Amino acid sequence: MLTDDEQHDGFARVMSIMRRLRRPGGCPWDAEQTHASLKRYLLEEAYEVLEAIDSGSDEHLKEELGDLLLQPVFHAVIAEERGGFTMDDLLDNLAEKLIRRHPHVFADAEIIDSQAQVANWEKIKKAEKGDERRSALSGVPPHLPALLKAQKITEKAARVGFDWERIDQVMAKVMEELHEVEEALASGDQAQIEAELGDLLFAIVNLGRFLALDTEEALRKTITRFQRRFHYIEERLHHRGITLHEATLGEMETLWQEAKQQER
Repeated sequence: MLTDDEQHDGFARVMSIMRRLRRPGGCPWDAEQTHASLKRYLLEEAYEVLEAIDSGSDEHLKEELGDLLLQPVFHAVIAEERGGFTMDDLLDNLAEKLIRRHPHVFADAEIIDSQAQVANWEKIKKAEKGDERRSALSGVPPHLPALLKAQKITEKAARVGFDWERIDQVMAKVMEELHEVEEALASGDQAQIEAELGDLLFAIVNLGRFLALDTEEALRKTITRFQRRFHYIEERLHHRGITLHEATLGEMETLWQEAKQQER
């Protein structure tokens, strides 16, 4: 049973429930989990939060943020059981970090805009890590999706001056890499084709960053549009009694354009 205080404190209530689930007589599945076994769920829940944000539904977002919050709760209880750290330790560490990395709010530092804050944040992080991060590119998680990782790396390089000055220079680099993909295709060398395609993608990420766009988010939205339009094609063909395999490319292209027109 939960205490009266725990019944009324939402966070304490969730922590108590998770402890109960992990104890003998609780849930066998919850009791078997480890930090490592939970890794996949952390990523899955994070992406479901992104989907909820895109949906514009507060109810959906509330549910998915709750599912995401369950993950640090789960990890904190596991760590607590083995004497590693507690949720209070985790929250105290977070609070101190927020205060330390916002000296313009909690101390007498002056920050003129958000760009200056990002630079100062990175400077404080580097000081905190000491010799652990010798490279200007350090601190990018290795398991990030490739587009997001590329953007993070190019942002770090840009902060130390390794960047173009004008958008036309970035566009020229994209066109240069596209031409090199064409040359690689002509060569028929699969390894070279892969390398040049990677260079092209990296240049496009740089273009997105230079335009202050999140290329990972841009691609996610494009994928969503593609799915929506493709579903439109499937539905329209179904109403005509035609399968995708029976439809001609011309018929599908016409329906694709119809779907695009309906979005405008």
